[in-house]
Amino acid sequence: MKTDRRTFLKTLGAAGVFTIVPRRVLGGTGYVAPSDQLTKGIIGVGGIGRSTSHFTSDDKCRLVSVCDVDANHLKSAVEAAKKNFGEDVKPYADWRDLVHDENVDVVHIATPPHWHALMAVEAAKAGKDIWCEKPMTRTIGEGKRVVEAVKRYNRIFRLNTWFRFADTFYGLGTTVKPLKKLIDSGMLGWPLKVTVSGTTGFAWKFYWVGKDNLKSEPVPAHLDYDMWLGPAPYKPYNVHRTHQTFRGYWDYDGGGLTDMGQHYLDPVQYLLGKDGELPVKVEIDAPQQHPDAVGIWHKITYTYADGCQIVLEGEGYESEGKTAYIEGPKGKVYRGFECTIPDVMNKLNELPDPEPQRTDFLDCIKTRQKFALNEVNGHHSCTLVNMGAVGLRLGRSVLHFDPKNQLFIGDDAANALVDQPMRGEWKI
Repeated sequence: MKTDRRTFLKTLGAAGVFTIVPRRVLGGTGYVAPSDQLTKGIIGVGGIGRSTSHFTSDDKCRLVSVCDVDANHLKSAVEAAKKNFGEDVKPYADWRDLVHDENVDVVHIATPPHWHALMAVEAAKAGKDIWCEKPMTRTIGEGKRVVEAVKRYNRIFRLNTWFRFADTFYGLGTTVKPLKKLIDSGMLGWPLKVTVSGTTGFAWKFYWVGKDNLKSEPVPAHLDYDMWLGPAPYKPYNVHRTHQTFRGYWDYDGGGLTDMGQHYLDPVQYLLGKDGELPVKVEIDAPQQHPDAVGIWHKITYTYADGCQIVLEGEGYESEGKTAYIEGPKGKVYRGFECTIPDVMNKLNELPDPEPQRTDFLDCIKTRQKFALNEVNGHHSCTLVNMGAVGLRLGRSVLHFDPKNQLFIGDDAANALVDQPMRGEWKI
């Protein structure tokens, strides 16, 4: 019996890490080795899914299918694939058809966050590897389900935020490596406080808020609005709920906090060595939020059991670069990697580099090794933003959290937002 590449990739997880096996062993001359081209399908091609860094097709990974509930987006993506890559991609209006397409190896989820968990779990069950946009999930409970599914079905998962391993880090004029070396050296002391202020760029989407006076509008003929809503509660259609402005509504996202929050909080988890930990307390300074529309906030503070803190500064905290990004008992680090420790760069150059991270997603698929930002550490950093979102929605000034059980302590209303009901047929 001949074994094809996709069957091999779907069942490979159970066998563990592998080395490249000769074609003759795996099924004769017709077999395509796992070292050869992979295929992908993109769900959501109206925004980030059509960006130049994601809407790609090459000899490493070929785009074979696209899906969108907006017929205009779908048509445009199909035409762009033909024009840009010469690919006749398969168009789908229902994401489940793409997930179960046997020609797809990798499912790229680029939809609003209220769909992320459902799609990731179904993709894992279908034997697909997963590239998911941030925030990873809209609720803490959904994140737990994704972690469980990826483990159960032995899939490779990538969350798409990259500051922990690449690019200039915020406004600090450096990549993450020197900061990681500095923290690990102990030169700053312990515990540490990391403050993410507007000067780091965090405020870029701070005012991505909703409108609390939306009027019902006719649903455009090209949009399947019921499928766009999916598991979210039914609300009458208004153009501001969908596409580029959906982040302003609690049913689908959490404004700039959840959209940019994971970009900024995930590398802090890595820097502090807390990929396997969660805060025990979150404090919120914000006006009362509307039950539907996301509003602004002033300050959110996360505290870990050992006293380390992460502070997110919002409206009213225009520090103009005067706030230290990292502060410890023995030193501080400001923008531009200005550090109060004398001769810090020469001292860091004498220290060993942090352990290398696996940042080639396609190679991780072929070798079945976890990507640097995977479902586990991605769930932890996403839990931080979702903790903040819960506090905001409920108007809480403080919430205490049990990291082991991933539940709030003594607050039934907060825990009701950990696992939220889904509409109609949708469930994980």
